[in-house]
Amino acid sequence: MLIAGRYRLSESIGRGGMGEVWRAYDETLGRHVAVKLLLPQDTDPTATSRFRLEAQTAARIDHPNVVGVRDFGEHDNQLYLVMELVEGDSLARLLAHSGAQPAERVALMAAHAAAGLAAAHRQGIVHRDIKPGNLMLDADGTLKIGDFGIARFMDDPGAALTATGQIVGTSLYLAPERALGRPAGPPSDVYSLGCVLYQLLTGRPPFNADTAVAILHQHLDAAPVPPRELGVAGLPPAFESYLLSLLAKEPEDRPAAQQAADWFAGGAWRGRPQPLPEASAPAAPAGRRSRVGETSNPTTYMLPSAQASPPGRGAPGRAHSRSRPRARSGTRRALITVAAAALFIAAMLLGMLWFSPDTTTAEHPKTDAPPSPTTSASPLDSSPSPLTTPTLATETETTAGREERREEEKRAQKQREQERQRAAQQGDDGDDDDGGEDD
Repeated sequence: MLIAGRYRLSESIGRGGMGEVWRAYDETLGRHVAVKLLLPQDTDPTATSRFRLEAQTAARIDHPNVVGVRDFGEHDNQLYLVMELVEGDSLARLLAHSGAQPAERVALMAAHAAAGLAAAHRQGIVHRDIKPGNLMLDADGTLKIGDFGIARFMDDPGAALTATGQIVGTSLYLAPERALGRPAGPPSDVYSLGCVLYQLLTGRPPFNADTAVAILHQHLDAAPVPPRELGVAGLPPAFESYLLSLLAKEPEDRPAAQQAADWFAGGAWRGRPQPLPEASAPAAPAGRRSRVGETSNPTTYMLPSAQASPPGRGAPGRAHSRSRPRARSGTRRALITVAAAALFIAAMLLGMLWFSPDTTTAEHPKTDAPPSPTTSASPLDSSPSPLTTPTLATETETTAGREERREEEKRAQKQREQERQRAAQQGDDGDDDDGGEDD
């Protein structure tokens, strides 16, 4: 089959929702090319416009990591797009046949893909559908980005040709902001590339579920499991740290495509973990952070037509982390105050004990005189001095003195009784002697 009198089609090498790609030969220039034919679109009135947009978009980018556009036209009421022929497989076929790839090969593919995205972003173009099926490897291992069918120009949002609020792209690789219905930007392509790299290293995408909506919720709320925890051998920590930064939830927390290209191409992925890009705006969700691989409580989103931007993430968390030193300093001041008060009270009690008078010296002096039949306690025994406050020690000493005095008085009284008895006995003996003489 000859198209436009010069492109002879030989075999079909791929088919998508909008077109079919053929291997062809350009008889005019004598080279092999790929020709994409627009399939009849009875249900999509924008298909023709989108096909033209793909040709215009790709034609603006001249870069070795982007599939080049050679020609565009119409033949027998059918649009066709002539592109560079990539002699190789897509990453989707590579994953299907070989599974996970070694870190060194993934780093090389990451550098190529990021460089191609950076070239598109410099032209004001967002791809919006980065996935393994749209990344091609040629015979010498160079990666090329293809299929700009749903790309859009950043300076012309209406050129995306999608219905208002409609989410376009593949859910497995869709950035969180796009899941909320926000416009795609260069960071959205970087996030999608991060998902592809994650799958190349681990053999599985970072998030997966039974339905597309469930996958979108994971993009919004869940943290990806670090590849090394999945058993990826030989992955440097630096590579893992940088890969997780590509999958940051907030667009401003991700590196730019050119930064990622330079980082991988320069071999930094072999070294120590690099610091993650500084956030230019609050980014972490309020409350607790998600644990690794954990999905947060289900959240209801207006999918796919949610237009409102999500609340700021990160400010509350950072405020909470800043309040901890203040709380600790307040506790420290309270402890110091309590300790000072305790020392003051202890010093006051010691002073009272040191300067209080000895109440034992105020007792009556000991005497051998018999006690009166009725005695009353001394005022010193019954009431404390008005100038001092009695303590437990002084009260104990006073009681001991009283007991000792009573014991001495009892001994003295007993002695006096004995003396009286002896005196009385001697008197009785004298009377007996006098009576005998009279007789």
